[in-house]
Amino acid sequence: MKQIISLTKRNVKLFFKDKSLFFVSLITPMILLVLYVTFLGNVYKDSLLANLNGLVLSDKVVGGFVGAQLCSSILSVSCVTVAFCSNMLMVQDKASGALADLTVSPVKREKLGIAYFLATELTTLIVAGFALVASFVFLAIQGWFLSFTDVLLLILDVLLLTTFGTLLSSIVNSFLSTQGQISAVGTMVSSGYGFISGAYMPLSQFGEGLRKVLGFFPGTYGTSLLRNHAMRGVFSEMQEQGMPAQLVEEVKTAFDCNLYFFENKVELWVTFAVILGTVAVLFAVYLLIMKSQNAKRGK
Repeated sequence: MKQIISLTKRNVKLFFKDKSLFFVSLITPMILLVLYVTFLGNVYKDSLLANLNGLVLSDKVVGGFVGAQLCSSILSVSCVTVAFCSNMLMVQDKASGALADLTVSPVKREKLGIAYFLATELTTLIVAGFALVASFVFLAIQGWFLSFTDVLLLILDVLLLTTFGTLLSSIVNSFLSTQGQISAVGTMVSSGYGFISGAYMPLSQFGEGLRKVLGFFPGTYGTSLLRNHAMRGVFSEMQEQGMPAQLVEEVKTAFDCNLYFFENKVELWVTFAVILGTVAVLFAVYLLIMKSQNAKRGK
């Protein structure tokens, strides 16, 4: 245990020592927020108004809806993309030869792997926590409809998705060995994850075939989980202002709060179970990879 703690501290210190890497990781959610507000804010607003069938809602509710949609998208993307950025040290150690020096000592690869995971989880949580606070500030300006329970659930969502992103990046990075490879993978994840998870565009706007395919991606359920907890209060207020329950459900479906897997509605607890189960499976796979690499080193 002492070895894992020491290695984790070492990895965290190296991450914060690289000021440019930390700064880029920290401002990434802010850049995303500005870009989302600039390019997607009006799109989400127009889409909502188009689904209201002439029903008039207060500006605060519309602003709260758009804000919750934007913030849930940012958090969904940041928890995964920032993890790939924070986990570069695993590949950098291979490229620089530092990993070879570490494995000379009687340290099992499983312990090294756990240390990389813990360090990445911690640094990603710091950045994701910053993004979550910024999202709360933005929602307070746009329209705050979150209850105390919603806030706690959003914190739990961020923790789960950060762990998912950390494990996913750890598994991918365990097969990489050069700086060029990690840069290429990071670029692909940053540019593509938002689309396949439904963060940039609701899945309801995709073709039926693509929706079915994306239903197998756990990131889709992570985005939906964040949307449900960020927008629950807004939907309640919509009903208070006279929106029929059926219309509320149609809006939920249009914006991925209601997910369907092959025409079957996915309940919220199932969405949570999918993410939790994925995290457990990814952790087991990551440990197996570390054990396999340790066995090869022993030979």
